[in-house]
Amino acid sequence: IASITRGCNLHCKGCYARAQRPYDEPEMSPDKLRSVIAEARDLGVSIILIAGGEPLTRSEILDITAEFPEIIFPLFTNGLLIDDAMVAQFRRQRNLVPVISLEGHEGQTDDRRGSGVYGRLQQTLRAMRDAGIFFGVSLTVTSMNLPTITDERFVRDLMDLGSRLFFYVDYVPVQPGTEAPALDDAQRAQEARALEILCRTVPALFVAFPGDEEMYGGCLAAGRGFVHISPEGRLEPCPFSPYSDTSLHD
Repeated sequence: IASITRGCNLHCKGCYARAQRPYDEPEMSPDKLRSVIAEARDLGVSIILIAGGEPLTRSEILDITAEFPEIIFPLFTNGLLIDDAMVAQFRRQRNLVPVISLEGHEGQTDDRRGSGVYGRLQQTLRAMRDAGIFFGVSLTVTSMNLPTITDERFVRDLMDLGSRLFFYVDYVPVQPGTEAPALDDAQRAQEARALEILCRTVPALFVAFPGDEEMYGGCLAAGRGFVHISPEGRLEPCPFSPYSDTSLHD
């Protein structure tokens, strides 16, 4: 997982990336990003999740990922910077998989991301569907939206808009006073049961983070399954654990 910038064009409630600013260092340059991806490829890495902030505020990332067709790049984006030219670029670059962030229905999404965001994203999803692009959605799972986003009708409505990949990312509080939306143990068990049913009944791919880790014997961070690279080039266990004693610059 490579978070390539802390910059973003939104101010979502409870955003972990905006809350965490542990390093007073510049972001990786385009050349450094290229070298990091090349080293990962040479080590046998075949999937690199691109995150932020909002990664599309660094538009050069699309040129960089195009240079590595042997790597799949799911790119997590709020979707608001995607225009017709970018949709055409996605169509040419099949190893890049846009993953659009949603919170649920219109009220839930706009409450966290801002008024009008949901409507704009509906148009973006339709444009990518009509262009024949393989894409997905990322859903931040909270105690408030869990029933909505695990409902089969909700999932199938998104499939009608073209999504075939669904990331369920549990909300992680990173600031005091923001714990309320986090799932409790019973809700995590409810999420796991709901996703198990969806996997059996809906023709799409479902990924739960960190929910799927239980079947693999625990946390997959810190190199057991993945590592995280911060925008500054710091090697970290996970996006939610911004601790590092190693810089990729040296």
